[in-house]
Amino acid sequence: MAFTPWSSKASFFRVLDQHRVSLIKSLKEGHGEAPRKEASSSEVLAAIENIIQDIIISLSRNEAPFLKIDNRSNWENIKFEDSVGLQMIPHCTTKKIKSDSAKSAQRFALILKILSMIYKLVQSNTYATKRDIYYTDIQLFGNQKIVDNIINDISCMLKVPRRNLHILSTSKGLIAGSLSYIEEDGTKVNCTCGSTAVAVPSNIQGIRNLITNAKFLLIVEKDATFQRLLDDNFCNKLSPCIIITGKGVPDLNTRLLVKKLWDTFHLPIFTLVDADPHGIEIMCIYKYGSMSMSFEAHNLTVPTIRWLGLLPSDIKRLNVPRGTLIPLTKQDQMKLDSILKRPYITCQPFWKKEMEIMAELKMKAEIQALTFISSDYLSRVYLPNKLQFGGWI
Repeated sequence: MAFTPWSSKASFFRVLDQHRVSLIKSLKEGHGEAPRKEASSSEVLAAIENIIQDIIISLSRNEAPFLKIDNRSNWENIKFEDSVGLQMIPHCTTKKIKSDSAKSAQRFALILKILSMIYKLVQSNTYATKRDIYYTDIQLFGNQKIVDNIINDISCMLKVPRRNLHILSTSKGLIAGSLSYIEEDGTKVNCTCGSTAVAVPSNIQGIRNLITNAKFLLIVEKDATFQRLLDDNFCNKLSPCIIITGKGVPDLNTRLLVKKLWDTFHLPIFTLVDADPHGIEIMCIYKYGSMSMSFEAHNLTVPTIRWLGLLPSDIKRLNVPRGTLIPLTKQDQMKLDSILKRPYITCQPFWKKEMEIMAELKMKAEIQALTFISSDYLSRVYLPNKLQFGGWI
């Protein structure tokens, strides 16, 4: 059975307002801790100098210097709080990057190389992208992923948010809808929903004067679905809203923007993802964060995010033809089992039930499966009815 066709804007706004009130109430009850304090330039420089000083002291003692970094890939170092998400425990296990070890000597050198570049950037108050860092010496770094991982390690080691290192990421996300702001260089940006979207800024920290009359924010997993909503003029037909896509697994800037919009406006935020383990994983990253970036959870997670669709139960409810579904692969099943074991699932019984439905069906569905009903069913019926009647979990 489908929802009753959307007919009343009054009831739509009433449901969203009730949701907004409950979100603000939860904030007052402590479900919205302040993000970790920003580090000043002098604090970042001092932290780097302390590391170099320790290395010099080791060398003066004829000892092989090493770097100690928190282990970001061990679940034992992660704790879960429903008001923040996944975050590293205060005294977690560490790993040593030794200068005299064949396995880690090169990484030791690369960390020092990038530390020296960060020091110059912070000292001169200039910025560079991760791509810029990589292209300073392609042969030395080998590939972009190595640079990205080292920058995250440095941020974790220095205990400062990554943006305080003056290293920016190239954004891949898009945003559209009722939002305008001014970028750090004074450029005025208007994201009014049209046939094209605006790229997520590279320096989220620098944007200011954010203005919106949106009633909610919708995070869309896929670029194709995002573009379809733009083509259907979704932002204006239903009510003023903002839609964002990270084009799959979100980059840091897309997550920072979602967080900034939540901190600024406290809008209800919903996710629209495929009814598959990968889509659920992406939603979890926005809501609760990832293990690898858990050291910066306060700056990235928005635990108030709700799962709007596509729900596995929608597959049954809407009688989606089995021919449009895709069998779960072995990797899908492993991913599903992994998510079900995570600490935040215990406080999300409705999520657990949906994943159990998926496991029982042994099938997954892409959002595009809804087009079997009609080409514009997603924007004309599915989303409006879900939003009007509170069809999220």
